[in-house]
Amino acid sequence: MRRRDSDSGPAERPIQKNKRKVGRAAAAPILGADLPGMQQIDDWLKRLGMREYIQHFAENDIDFAILGDLTDQDLEKIGVTSLGHRRKLLRAIADLQGGEAAAAAPRVTDSAERRQVTVLFSDLVGSTALSARMDPEDLREVISAYRKCVAEVVRRIGGYVAKYLGDGVLVYFGYPEAHEDDAERAVRAGLELIAAISALTTRTYLQTRIGIATGLVVVGDLVGSGEAQERGIVGETPNLAARLQGVAEPNQVVIAESTRKLLGNLFELVDLGAKDLKGITRPTGAWAVARTRAIESRFEALRASDLTDLVGREEEQELLARRWTRAKSGEGQVVLLSGEPGIGKSRLIAGLLERLASEPHARQRYFCSPQYTDSAFYPIISQIERAAGYAHDDTPQTKLDKLDTLLAQSFASRPDAVLLAELLSVPNDGRYPKRELTPPQRREEILEALTTQLEKLASQHPTLMIFEDVHWIDPTSLEVLNRTVDRIKTLPVLLIVSFRPEFNAPWTGQLRVTSLVLNRLEEREVGAIIARVAGNRALPADLTAEIVQRADGIPLFVEEMTKAVLEAQGEVAAPAITVPASLHGLLMARLDRLGSAKEVAQIGAAIGREFSNALLTALVGKPEAELRSAIDSLIAAGLLLR
Repeated sequence: MRRRDSDSGPAERPIQKNKRKVGRAAAAPILGADLPGMQQIDDWLKRLGMREYIQHFAENDIDFAILGDLTDQDLEKIGVTSLGHRRKLLRAIADLQGGEAAAAAPRVTDSAERRQVTVLFSDLVGSTALSARMDPEDLREVISAYRKCVAEVVRRIGGYVAKYLGDGVLVYFGYPEAHEDDAERAVRAGLELIAAISALTTRTYLQTRIGIATGLVVVGDLVGSGEAQERGIVGETPNLAARLQGVAEPNQVVIAESTRKLLGNLFELVDLGAKDLKGITRPTGAWAVARTRAIESRFEALRASDLTDLVGREEEQELLARRWTRAKSGEGQVVLLSGEPGIGKSRLIAGLLERLASEPHARQRYFCSPQYTDSAFYPIISQIERAAGYAHDDTPQTKLDKLDTLLAQSFASRPDAVLLAELLSVPNDGRYPKRELTPPQRREEILEALTTQLEKLASQHPTLMIFEDVHWIDPTSLEVLNRTVDRIKTLPVLLIVSFRPEFNAPWTGQLRVTSLVLNRLEEREVGAIIARVAGNRALPADLTAEIVQRADGIPLFVEEMTKAVLEAQGEVAAPAITVPASLHGLLMARLDRLGSAKEVAQIGAAIGREFSNALLTALVGKPEAELRSAIDSLIAAGLLLR
């Protein structure tokens, strides 16, 4: 076997999902029969309001003994296609595993790993003065409220509270579970912590200072025993985060240069200059985070400053152009654009936008976010706020004025206007008539108002509508998308929906719906990207060949590895190709989602790019059936090629 290199295949083909059942795992029970309130699986699902999945669980022999081992991927395989339902099920499982403590911290094993982690250090301002003037019991209540607030925010955003240090809290993002956006999650958590801690009702007003840094560490060893036991971390990163916390002003988040490089333009930052920090050998760049930035696209925010020319996507570009021509004639078109992370979905869309820049048309662009998969209407609300031109310091009246201006362009009715104002959580100043609606009625009328607005817009201009990263869509926005697909069939609208392969698009095979799967690039196309990124700085042939081999035909990997080599050329004579910081989270997240198959992937990687089944079997030491299942998972994830 060998780690996967490149795929080849037609530019257009429908998405096929793996329907293999998830069977009983050979693992010790996580959820015991002695848990309080224990009940049968069907009763548990009914209580969660998810009785439609009772048959799915029964067909796959899932009982409480293995419930705790289920992953998001497992739930999707057995038929839980709704992302929102999978999230709710995973949270309910976490609650069963041990209440709030289990929900606040993912399960981890007693083994150390070398991995990239973003560390957040939060410290309560003025705690020494508080201890001098407050009764110890009152101070305990204050510290407890502060810690509880930190734990709740961190849990919700996907971090891990590693340690409480008096009035300080050490938090990891990227361990024990990695996400491709851990740096972004950490900064969002910092901003939310400031707001949440300031809003706490305690015996005194609380403020915090927060420092954040990103880097390679060794993390995971169990240190200490009993209640003092913690997950040890070795490396400069936690020390740097703690020192940056020390230079932060009250209620301020300060980040390291290593974190800033991973954020693109997602946040408004203030350069604090180079800081001489105790214990850090060199001056360190520091940036204060002001607020999140209103952006149209995550792709543009993260990569717009250095877009590489499109390579090897001529057929796909022409397909989109043809569908646009058809849509303009009144034959509404839908293109389902799928592909693995980094394959170039957003870059292809950006190429279409460049192509249509001089052509009169209306444009609506929505993007889904991994932080808001449970937030109803998130991509729709964000798009309306951007289109209206909302600023962070706008008053409610200013927001209503801007909304009126926006809706006047599409001849919105007054009832629609009041519904959209409610959707944006902008208080009605009396300009709109009040409507007494039940929650289901309000939801239904908002859904209808959104599709009506699209019809009115398309009646004036051919419209390009883009929904990006739909694998992160919330259930309510997915319903909006379902209605849109049905409604645009007789409108001059081209709807492009981009997503990763794990999303099961419900519109495949429908009339005027085209499935476009982006495959990996050929070696010559990879070489062309390397040459364009390198520009006048020619790379040695052996380095170019190694980048081609390691990047496996994924354009993002090619670009980031080439940039990393170019940056390292000025520092060392013969730069080695390592995984760039920008790719660590993406790759580690893919491995973490594999569960027990992750260990097989790590052993295979240690052997080399190619290895035999016999050698792998000898080294792994797992039962044949378990090893075969792990290998199948790695192949399905695109990490191995048989």
